[in-house]
Parts: sequence; structure tokens; C-alpha cells
Amino acid sequence: MDYEAVMKLALERGFYFPSCEVYADAQAGFWEYGPTGVGLKNKFLELWRRELIRRDGMLEIDGSQIMSKSVFEASGHLGNFADPIIKCTKCNSTFRADRTIAELTQIDIPESADLEEFDNAISENNIKCPKCKGDFDKTKNFNMMFKVGIGPEEEEAYLRPETCQSIFVDFPRLYKTMRGKLPLGIAQVGKSFRNEIAPRQSLLRLREFYQAEIEVFCNPSKLNEMEKFAEIQDTIIRVQTDSEPVSMTCKEAIESGTVPNKFVAYYLGILTEFYEKTGIDVTKSRFRKLGDKEKAFYAEVAFDFEVETTIGWLELVACNYRSDYDLSSHANKSKEKFEVMDNDEKVLPHVFEISMGIDRSLYTILEHSLKDDKEHERIVLSLKPYLSPTHVGILSLVKKDGLKEKTDEIYLSIKRKFDAFLDHSGAIGRRYRRLDEIGAPFAVTVDHQTLEDDTVTIRKRDSMEQSRIKISDIDSILLESVAFP
Repeated sequence: MDYEAVMKLALERGFYFPSCEVYADAQAGFWEYGPTGVGLKNKFLELWRRELIRRDGMLEIDGSQIMSKSVFEASGHLGNFADPIIKCTKCNSTFRADRTIAELTQIDIPESADLEEFDNAISENNIKCPKCKGDFDKTKNFNMMFKVGIGPEEEEAYLRPETCQSIFVDFPRLYKTMRGKLPLGIAQVGKSFRNEIAPRQSLLRLREFYQAEIEVFCNPSKLNEMEKFAEIQDTIIRVQTDSEPVSMTCKEAIESGTVPNKFVAYYLGILTEFYEKTGIDVTKSRFRKLGDKEKAFYAEVAFDFEVETTIGWLELVACNYRSDYDLSSHANKSKEKFEVMDNDEKVLPHVFEISMGIDRSLYTILEHSLKDDKEHERIVLSLKPYLSPTHVGILSLVKKDGLKEKTDEIYLSIKRKFDAFLDHSGAIGRRYRRLDEIGAPFAVTVDHQTLEDDTVTIRKRDSMEQSRIKISDIDSILLESVAFP
């Protein structure tokens, strides 16, 4: 299924929709999750915590969304966090330079390239304004930070463009109070804000978006001293350094020099295992190694985890080896000490970052899970049962003859243990179809036989198989199927 089909499902079934859509002046780049979207997002994050955070005993914090100017002076965002823009001299429309050039000429220039490269491409290819065919002015950098004023004096501060900076500035306190030991992972889930020039395609490029970021602090002299590497050495990852991604085990990636050390390879391996459990087709994934002009300004080595969709390859996770860039920058700016003891050695830790875009990940899960079952004339969202917003629909065949009351009784008995949806109205076939579209793996139907022998019909989403079970068995069947792996 393609982007348009996912959008139709999202809008009709309460996954997500534009913010403030009833108003004509609603701004692009802001979307809201509906009830089914929230259910999917929460279960995705619970899987993330199980497979990554708890697996390695990482710490999780919840930092401020507004941070002082000093933080972003130290981090380099005020000086470097910018996109190249071009402005039409005729109609004054503004565009992203790299994207406009790529769309009109198929020439791919990294957004971090020198501004002259964009000007040369525009001149050499005679690129004009898509709206009025006017000429473009010289390319400029546009800083994407959202500036805010605090208090009556409007003291300068900024909405965070990434969640990780609070992890860095909090590191000394966290290491001390939580009795840290290297390597130490610190994670955070939350909103970040970027003043995108031309946000588009719903969840794929937003001005306000969710991130799940992990910063792993490590001793740079021990990057190949990784006992846990044995757990994932045979895990298959797909790495692209040239034209095509190549499948290899994590061990082979180290031996071939494709991945620089066991430390980085370990996290690429567990990230692949995580996304496989989300239902994304990992045979359509790649860790694309970024060149010098593509890497973020703070990255020494960078791999983007990308997944192929019907609208191209989407970056879901940025994997950056940030060396000591962040801790040394904050130490110099704040005059505080960020070194820690690693056994008997005093170390300024290096950082490996796993920065996950939650919104893009959810879109990709939806696209990879949405099926058009032409044989049975239905749309099916074949989510992993443990990610489904609704685990089970509880349906009465009819609302009379005591069936409604019995259905309500069953619903009340399970609704605190499982995400259940109660539905009495409409033809039973249409109710099944609605449950299929929101990914509910089961439907339980109460009929006249239920009143005689306390059995119900349970229907499986993917196979449409129906069987008769005892009411007392509903809990165990659901628990076995929807429990996290």
C-alpha cells in the first residue's frame, strides 16, 4: 500500500490528522495523534524500552523543552544548525535549495554543502522559481531554531531542536547520583522543534515531532572491549557504503572494516533486531554510511538507518559517533567538569548516539503493515499484535435477547487487562472490517449460543479463521498473543 492509502487510513481511523485543521490560518508541519495513533505510539515506545533501554540497563530522563541560549551556543546549533534557502526575486517565495534543485534537475547536493554549490547548480541548469518562473537570489543559510522569550524581560532561550542536549548537560549529575559506570546509556523520549522551511507529507517532516534518543557514554580506548557483542555477532545488518546495501553479520562488518568497532556494531545490531520486531521489513532497510559533507557537524562517524517505502528511502534513525564534541563543548562553556572515573582512569567520555524519529517510524510501520486483501474485499492493518492499538473487539451479534448485557459483562471483565473495543451497532461484517483496519488481531462475538453454554466466537484478523471458545479462555488466548516478545 502507498502513501495515499496510509493517509486515508490515518484520517478515517483516528491515527493522526493536521493540527488546527478547522482554521484557515493553521500552519503546516504540525500534526496530532488520535486515539488509535496514541495507542500505536505508546506500544511502540514500550517495545523500544524493552528491547533497548531495559536490555542494557540504561537510564531514562525527561528534560526541559525550553533551554537557555548558552546550551545551544556550546552545542553549535546557533552557529551551524541551518538549512540552505533560496528566495525568488519576483514573487518572494522561499524554498529549500537542496530539495528544489533535486526535484527540478535530479541533481543531489547534500544540505551541508557550501552555498556556492547551490548557486552554481541553479545558474548552470537555469533553474527558475516553480511558482512564477522568476530568478532566485543567492543561497543563504536559515537557522531552524525556534526562539522564545522568557519572563517580562524576554530573556533569550530556545525550543530544543533535539532532545539530547539535556542528557549532555545533566551527565555529571546523573553519573554521580545514579552511580554510573562506563559504558552508560542515557535515553529520553520527547518533543523537539525545528522551524522547517517547507514541511510536507504529514509525519515525515514536521516542525514539532517526537524523538526517542539514546546517548551511550563510553571510554574511547575500549571500543572493542565489548562483552555483549557476542549476543549480536551473528545478527544480519544491511550496510551501504557505496552504491548498494550489502547484507552481513555484525561480526563480518567488523572483520571487513565496514563498521569501525564492536561498540558501534553492537548498537547497529540491536537496532536492527528492534525494528524487525516492529513489523518493518528489514530486508528493505540499510545503514547508509554518510560522507563528510552529509554528516552532522558534531559527528565523527555516522550511519543513517533508512527503510524503503513507496515514496523512497526514509531515514528513521541517525547513528552518530559524536566523540567528545558535546561534553567538551559544554565543559568549556560552563567551566564545569565533565570527566569521570572509569576504574582508575580519568576519562572525558565519548558518545555514540541512536537518535530515532518516532513519527517516521510509525508511518513506516503503517505502510509496511497495510494490506489490500482483494480476495475478501477488505483493507487489513497487519500489525504485530503487541503493537495493535486495540487488542480485541467485543461484539454482540444483536442488541436484544440479553446479548447486549452479556457482551457488556465480558467487556467489563477484560477492559482493564487489554485494549478492548465494545461495539453493538451495525452489520457484523462491517464491524469486523473496521477492526481489521485499525489492526485489532481478534474479534469476540457474543451470540445466542453464548447464553446457553458460555462460549463465544473468536475471529483472527489475518486468517479470518473463526472458532468457538469458552469465555473463561479469552484472557489466556489474548495474553499469549499480545504479550511483548
